[in-house]
Amino acid sequence: MEKIRETGEERQARLLEAMMEVDRGNPERIQHFLKVWGFARLIGKLEGLDADTQEILETAAIVHDIGIRSCMEKYGHCRGKEQEKEGPPLAEELLGRLGYEERVKARVSWLVGHHHTYAHVEGLDYQILLEADYLVNSYENHESAEQIETFCRRVFRTPSGIRLLGLQSGRQFDGKERI
Repeated sequence: MEKIRETGEERQARLLEAMMEVDRGNPERIQHFLKVWGFARLIGKLEGLDADTQEILETAAIVHDIGIRSCMEKYGHCRGKEQEKEGPPLAEELLGRLGYEERVKARVSWLVGHHHTYAHVEGLDYQILLEADYLVNSYENHESAEQIETFCRRVFRTPSGIRLLGLQSGRQFDGKERI
């Protein structure tokens, strides 16, 4: 009997479930990555990403914080730089177990290792991941209007991300003024 090939959506569902297992007992972490994934998916679709880039973006959004538990155990905190160090090998291992292609594992691992680095952004997948994570973090951290506006000017570049941040914060950003 021939094995039926798993669809991308089925594999993504298994990845979501696997990440819930990673963050078992921590609903805040689970809710965070689900929201980042939702915003990344939405921005990617609005920006018209090709299917491969969209898959990489969504996969990275799901696993972007996979290193937090390891950071807490090793360092007693989960600052961004430590997450960027601890996360990539964990992401590669998980994606390997789920049968992701090498090119996807490599790019997702790289994105996980840079998702708190806001300079020298390489690729729309990276840009959108930063924007999606900030859309969620700004809400979860109750950031001020000034903090949101400053981050938008410094980091946001996609028209869709800028528009969504404005809708979420009740402000309008023209996306032209940059720091």
